[in-house]
Amino acid sequence: MRVLVVNAGSSSLKVSLVGPDDSILVNREFDAKGGRFEDDMLKEAVSAMDGFDAVGHRVVHGGTRYSASVRISPDVVDYLLTITDLAPLHLPAALAGIAVAGKAFPDVPAIACFDTAFHAHMPAAAYTYAIPEEWRELHGIRRYGFHGFSHSYSARMAAQLLNKPESELRVVTCHLGSGASLAAVSRGRSVDTTMGFTPLEGLVMATRSGSVDPGVLLWLQRHEGLTEPELNDALDRRSGTLALAGSGDMRDLVKRVSAGDAKAKLAFDVYVHRLRACIASMAAAMGGLDAIVFTGGIGENASAVRAAAVDGLAFLGLAIDPALNAQASGDADISTSDARIRTLVIRAHEDVEVARDVRQVLADSR
Repeated sequence: MRVLVVNAGSSSLKVSLVGPDDSILVNREFDAKGGRFEDDMLKEAVSAMDGFDAVGHRVVHGGTRYSASVRISPDVVDYLLTITDLAPLHLPAALAGIAVAGKAFPDVPAIACFDTAFHAHMPAAAYTYAIPEEWRELHGIRRYGFHGFSHSYSARMAAQLLNKPESELRVVTCHLGSGASLAAVSRGRSVDTTMGFTPLEGLVMATRSGSVDPGVLLWLQRHEGLTEPELNDALDRRSGTLALAGSGDMRDLVKRVSAGDAKAKLAFDVYVHRLRACIASMAAAMGGLDAIVFTGGIGENASAVRAAAVDGLAFLGLAIDPALNAQASGDADISTSDARIRTLVIRAHEDVEVARDVRQVLADSR
């Protein structure tokens, strides 16, 4: 089965054609500022694609209702419309992609594939917030986690790269891009992750704050009169390394650090400090560690970030070879020969995982 994978994000539209053997036959990407794009953009993206049997849409959040991929229906779309404020940068774009594809390919089965699904069965200790019961029960407030397809793919490929069964491995997968999260993947299952109810929790990101003391927000409401939209805009779009150094681009920060820029150095150090701490906490959630994986735009390409993160985690048994780290391209083991815990770089292929989910949903419905 050939699957068209539509990944409509907050700033781009990515479209892939995935073959029956998980090979990427065609891959296109377009700028879509603010998650907005025209019908013709999707049509142009698939114009060079020679037929497909199903469409899979990567959808960031499944809310309380969807803990697995489902065939798209009006009811599914109506529910997603009610939870757009849980992922305001991403869900509207995904819904736009669903609408455009549905109009363009009305006779092709379409599946909504949720990034939160991979984390849906974490232990209660990992997903429960210590907040009033009525908030948890009435509003479904819990830690959902995100980047599920990236974490799932990375853990599966780590097992292949290490030539070990996934059922025997404890892996910390580090998806580092504009948005960033870690997952503790024990024997193929997510048992903890850094993002929570929304994609704001956890690591410092390009424009997102990551975890902050909630008391700070209460203080700002009380003393500065900031509204929810103002706080949301500040935390989602005007924080992270952008707030610390005026740039959300890690490549720019690394260059500026080398040139002695103090603000860039602070931003880099804050980023790495949180990354190291969270990697260690993910290892603790599994009671140990066999490998860590760096993936995503920063994880795959920023050797300086990998080196700085691992340098502070030698006590776990991690060590990377500087030469291997500098030249890493594609899937690679960059560990020193005597490292007890392996450090891997794996190219992200969320589209492959989405396609696998699509095939499973359609196979189960027969």
